[in-house]
Amino acid sequence: MSSYLRSIKEAVSGDPNSVFVFLCNFEVERRWAENYTGLPGPQLSGSDETVQRMEQLGALLGAECDFLLLQEPLDPSFHSYAAELGVTLPTELVPENRPEGAGTAAAVLSSPKLLAHLRELGDAGAYLMPMGTSAEEQKIAEVTGLRLATAGVDIAEKVNSKIYSRRVTEELGLRSIAGRCCENVGELAEALRWGLADSPAVIVKEAYGVSGRGLIVIDSPKKADRLLRMARRRAEQSGSDRIDVVVERLLSKKADLNYQFVIGCDGTVRFDFVKEALTQNGVHKGHLMPAGLTPQQLAEVRHAAEVIGARLFDDGFFGVVGVDAILGADDLVYPVLEINARLNMSSYQGRAIELLSPPGSSVLAKHFPFHLDRTLTFAEIRAALGSYDGIDDSGTGLVINCFGTVNAQAQGSPAGFDGRLYALLFAPDRERLLQLDTAVTERLACLNTEKGAHR
Repeated sequence: MSSYLRSIKEAVSGDPNSVFVFLCNFEVERRWAENYTGLPGPQLSGSDETVQRMEQLGALLGAECDFLLLQEPLDPSFHSYAAELGVTLPTELVPENRPEGAGTAAAVLSSPKLLAHLRELGDAGAYLMPMGTSAEEQKIAEVTGLRLATAGVDIAEKVNSKIYSRRVTEELGLRSIAGRCCENVGELAEALRWGLADSPAVIVKEAYGVSGRGLIVIDSPKKADRLLRMARRRAEQSGSDRIDVVVERLLSKKADLNYQFVIGCDGTVRFDFVKEALTQNGVHKGHLMPAGLTPQQLAEVRHAAEVIGARLFDDGFFGVVGVDAILGADDLVYPVLEINARLNMSSYQGRAIELLSPPGSSVLAKHFPFHLDRTLTFAEIRAALGSYDGIDDSGTGLVINCFGTVNAQAQGSPAGFDGRLYALLFAPDRERLLQLDTAVTERLACLNTEKGAHR
């Protein structure tokens, strides 16, 4: 077992050898958002198949003694691939029932045979480690006796709000991006006037928006008026002027950052890492390591982790925490863009990087997009990668960490479908890492259909 995973287990359970049952519920932010009012306009619901298949990222996080709840089994080729890498995967647990449109947690709760197995694991002292706790994951813990390896739903929902993030940042005296919290339409109107009075643009973010969803940039009074008209119309129709958003002035930046720490069940805070986060229009694209911070900048990040961790523990939270931050164009660290008191994309990379990364390597975690008119096999992707498949003697190459998202949208898509391949790229330095990324991108692009080749 990797020291990364052992240290997480020790922090949240007191035992580095405890058994975890992972449930990688990437849709959890949508569950938390159900009790809050976001931006006016069409609201997305449910969870598409690509997001659902992202739960397979947990395969390289869990150890041999652990278990991974999945709606669909891993591709058999991925098992062989992991064995080639010298990585032992956790045991897969697949619900025997899957109601139409249900996520994995709901499928588990609808599967008596699986629940009976989970009760046996609970009786043996195992822990349930969800990506984040919603009512469904808490229900699984309650009916099986699995102990939660993080906080329950009420606390998890509270501390994952972007409004909570802003208020805690200000309370702790950490450097913050100029902004306002809004919980009704009047506060939104005032925040937009304030923001645009001294800034060319503001960003409005839903309290539980994620990866570019529930986010809008307002760069003119005209756009602000349009948003307010929609919000007021909805308030008139619903009888409530509630809206749960944050308004922030746009900040010139050099880089986005993501750092992780773990709050132990005894309140101790252990810093894990900081990475450069790659984003486009607010959408997560990957991580680059190392982040390239100066010692002073790194010290500020570590200090923020300590005080935020202590504050979260005071509010009843323990477990894994990821924080998005910004390195400004002024070289100052703005240590809290938002607090994600749950597992993050970067959390799933830790064990694989520790086990596979040559000493001193630069690492890029990202996904490669596809547009396809047929399903791709694991073997076809490896063949396209050629010499970049795996890590060579120079410490250069690529490791696939999620294949299930490639063909997730294939069913019922006669006109073609989009897919993603998640991977970790390794090279001795950043320059060669970016060269590798370019080369791999070109090779994988050959697998696209002609229509999607330039997407």
